[in-house]
Amino acid sequence: MAGVSRLVAGLAGLLFLGVAPAAAEAASELYLAQTIVTGTGEANREIGFKDCLDKVLVKVSGDQRLTQKPEMLALRNKAADFVQSFRYRDRLEGVPIHDEQGTHDRPHDLTCLYKPTVVDKLLAQLGSKPWHGERPLIAVFITAEQGAQHFVLTADEDRGQSMRESFANATAPLSVYVSFPKADQLAGLDDKALRTADMAKLDQLARQAGADSIVWNDKELGWIADWRLAEDGKTYQWQVRGVSFDEAFRVAVKGAAQILSGNGQP
Repeated sequence: MAGVSRLVAGLAGLLFLGVAPAAAEAASELYLAQTIVTGTGEANREIGFKDCLDKVLVKVSGDQRLTQKPEMLALRNKAADFVQSFRYRDRLEGVPIHDEQGTHDRPHDLTCLYKPTVVDKLLAQLGSKPWHGERPLIAVFITAEQGAQHFVLTADEDRGQSMRESFANATAPLSVYVSFPKADQLAGLDDKALRTADMAKLDQLARQAGADSIVWNDKELGWIADWRLAEDGKTYQWQVRGVSFDEAFRVAVKGAAQILSGNGQP
């Protein structure tokens, strides 16, 4: 079990970070990336290869800053050279082609598999390294506030289904894991208490902990999220404003991965 990590933020809620119960992900899965392309033609495949290269480098390292490095331009131009194998899946599989649509117009999942040695070498060229070991489990304790509506997001909260799915989608590209507490595990904490609970209180709810507070703001035309993560005695903070809750959750997960992989401030 890794050391305690606590993530706190301001849609309102709490994230608790632990080690996933499953074994560390197999290298064949960690060094795999997926994107959506239109059809299976070479031109769109090349675009997909570039996107998959970005994704696998971030996934393996946890370093969200890699895609912004100027060296990535040259690497993307050679993206096909780094792919060991690839495959397609028709996202409309089972749906007959209709009207004038051909297979070249249908959306496909493009999955690329890479050799670990190839990706690790690229990371070294970019001044980064693989994030080895088990990826964290993110147990989410979050309260949602939109106007007069307030509720605590739990595993058995019907209203929170779309948020739970969104958080799970945010973790998948980074091979981290997510779970949500049941209502009876909140130890009497309501939405206000969750936003103001100190780290000691959060530690009583999970071995590794964190919290988020996301609030809808009409002027911002979206959610405002202020995130805080305590790791190894240091507290990190980052923020996103005026976004969908899908993007707010992606920012939360990416920030946590950035820190927990040893790559510093989000």
